[in-house]
Order: sequence, then C-alpha cells, then structure tokens
Amino acid sequence: MMSDDNVPLCVDMDGTLVRSDLSIESALALVRRNPLYLFALPWWLLRGLAYCKREIARRIVPEVAQLPFDPRMLGWLREQFTRTRVLCTASDRRVAEAVAARVGLFDAVLASDGKVNLSGRRKAAALVARFGERGFDYAGNSRADLAVWAKARRAIVVNARPDVLRSARKRTKIDRVFAPATGVWGELLRALRPHQWTKNLLVFVAPLAAHRIDADLARHALIAFVAFCLCASAAYLLNDLLDLDADRAHPRKHLRPFADGRLSLLSGLFGVPVLLLAAFACAMLLPMPFTWALLAYAVTTLVYSLWLKRLPVIDVLVLAGLYTLRIVAGGAAVAVEISIWLVAFAMSLFLGLALLKREIEFSRLASGPLDRLRGRGYRLRDRSVVRAAGIVAGAAAVAVLALYIDSTKSAELYAQPQRLWWLVPLLAAWLVRLWMLAGRGRMHDDPLVFALTDWLSLLALATGAGLVLLAL
Repeated sequence: MMSDDNVPLCVDMDGTLVRSDLSIESALALVRRNPLYLFALPWWLLRGLAYCKREIARRIVPEVAQLPFDPRMLGWLREQFTRTRVLCTASDRRVAEAVAARVGLFDAVLASDGKVNLSGRRKAAALVARFGERGFDYAGNSRADLAVWAKARRAIVVNARPDVLRSARKRTKIDRVFAPATGVWGELLRALRPHQWTKNLLVFVAPLAAHRIDADLARHALIAFVAFCLCASAAYLLNDLLDLDADRAHPRKHLRPFADGRLSLLSGLFGVPVLLLAAFACAMLLPMPFTWALLAYAVTTLVYSLWLKRLPVIDVLVLAGLYTLRIVAGGAAVAVEISIWLVAFAMSLFLGLALLKREIEFSRLASGPLDRLRGRGYRLRDRSVVRAAGIVAGAAAVAVLALYIDSTKSAELYAQPQRLWWLVPLLAAWLVRLWMLAGRGRMHDDPLVFALTDWLSLLALATGAGLVLLAL
C-alpha cells in the first residue's frame, strides 16, 4: 500500500482552490471591457468549449492577486509539502498557470488547451494516464468531479452540495471534507440587496404629491413597487457580476457574495433573467406606460453597468435619471400626471446625492495609493469639481422647492402653502449635514441608504411630512 507521501495530490481550481469559476469570470470581464464580445462568444462556443476558453484567455486573464482563494485549502496544501501537487482544471492553461504561479504550491499544471476541455471523464482519463487508476488523490467540488473521484484513491470534497458529497462516497473513500462556509439561500438574498428596495418607495411619490390615494391606486402602486424591486435586484446581480475586480479592491464591497466567492456566478447568471421575467409579469397588471417605464429602467441599468458607469458626469446624470424614473413610473402606474416641478426637484436632488456618492468614494481614495476611482472615470484631481457640482445641484433642489412653493401650482393643491416654506431651510440643513458627514468619513457608500437608517434624517423626513399635512 502506498503512503500518502508517494501519492500525487491533484487539485481542482474552480470552486475548490478558488471560490469562483474563472472561465465565467473571464467571459464577464471580456464583455465588460467590450460588450460587442457578446456576439463573438456564441460563435466561439460553436467550435467547442475548450476553443471558447482559449479565445477568451488570449484576450483577458483575471487579476489572480485578488481572487477569493479558499484559505482552508491553501493552509492544507501547504501541509502537503512532501507530496507532488498538481493543479488540474477545466479552465484554460493560461489562467491556470497564472493561478499556480500566484499560489506557488504546485509542481505541475493540467488544464484545457484550446482543443480538449479537461473536465469530467476527460480529466479522469488524463490523470489515469499520468498516475494510473487509484494512483492519485483528488480534491474537487462539483458533480463533474464524480467521474474523477471514481478513478481516484481518495477524495477530498470541498464546498460541495450534500448530494455531490453523497455521490462521492459511493465512488471512492472520502479522505477529508471542507464544508461550505455559508448557506446558498442566505447569500442569494444578500446579493439581491433587499435593504436597497426602500429606494423603490419613490413610486409612491407621484400619487402622494397629487393627493390622490384610494384602495385601487394603493394596489397599483404596490404592484409597481414589487416590479421595481425585482428589476432592481436583477440589476444589482448583473452589476456585481460585471464588477468583480473593482469590488474585490474595495474596502467594503469585497465582502459581496460574488466577489468573495460565497455565491456561484452561475446562480447570478440564472437569477438575472428570472427576476426580469417576474418584474415584467407584475408590470402586465398595470397600464402600458408603466411597462415602458420599467423597460427603460432595465435597459438603462444594463447600459450603465456595461459602459456608462465609466464615463465621468454621464454616470451621475444616469443615476439621477434612474431615481427620477421611479417617480415617473409610479405616476404611470396609477395614471397620475407628473408635475414638471416634481421632475425638476427630483433630478436636482438626486444629482446632488449621486455626486455626494462619488465624494464618499474620493474620501476613501485619498488615503490609498491609487489616483483614480476603480471602475470609474474619475481621477483624484477631479474631486474639487465633483464636490462643487454636488453642492450646486443640492442648492438647485432647494431653489426649485422654493419656487414651487411660491407658484400657482402649490396654491391649487394646498390650503395654506405658506407653511411649506419651512421645508426650504429643513432641506438645506439636511443636505449640508450630509456633506459634512461625508467630509468626516462618517457616511455610508450610498447616501440614500444612510438617510433611511440615520435617525436625524428620519426625523427630518417626519418633520417635512408633518409640514405638508399642516399645509393641507
């Protein structure tokens, strides 16, 4: 009987050594670099999976220094220093060699070569040809690895589903099990960002501003809220899939489920169309203008994730537009005409908050070695311009509010519009406080999320609502 020291240890990469799938990561990074590659990928796939992986690897290789390696596997591999260690993966050889060089623990690399996709039975045959049947131990994680475990002496099962673990036990002796660190459903819920759904309460603004509330309108507005939550979560998933490198370099975003490898990329790719279908199924229950508004939101967020977020100034204008679009869609859902005053106020306010978000990112950049925002088009020297533009946009929102209060439109809707004047200093004070907190580094990445969790902001909102009721 061979001792462990004489038996080679073969280790899978995707999902085992690295808590991600680097073939999918590479494809997503390529599409993010140039969305036109979406048309090339099907053509490459027609020539085989190995060919497709090679074409992608010729153009892009993930930043291996930031990959979510499984620390348990790395620690255990270091303990196996007396054994021959082989990295054996279905990813392209260029990617595999970059990972092996980064880790520095492997004596050899076996990978797809542009002709043979080294997965499942092909991987098993390659290992048997090299080491003989039952002549190696194999560490893997997926159902595709069952064919390899059937030929291995022992199995090391890493981050596998319970059904995969049970099937592995039937094929060979289990030497060690590294259980998944977290549950899939909890991580999926976290990736949907339910805490961001509060932004979609903006769909209720139009009927409230028009003073039209009844059971039917409330039901339509609620359906619109659900539709936007589903559509927004699809956008969050897509954004996280396309922003893996930037998120991993961020002090907080590196803990997101996809960036940290706690949630498979395939679940995200599957979840995006499912959420979109559910969102538009809800939209079918509402007037057609709402469906068009939701479609505009979905298309804009897609283009934003692929391209517009890297264009300075354009990115914050799009963000402001997406927030305002929620208000317009809420009006379309309940057939309420949107006042131009409301649109102007919303665009000014949300433009200021979008610029404040960039200021918060600048405040973190200033303490680091980089001179530009990761994944954005801004450089550190742009900070003063962004700050000035954000303050001006906030001031414009205050001015629009004051002009509205002094207009004939407010006189038509309110019995005592003069009481609304207290909203002007209240809004101005709130915006000044946000900028002060951002300058002190005490602000959440998203000002709106901060406002919905900050007791002073909630008090200001309640005070504003009280003033509106008094004016009625």
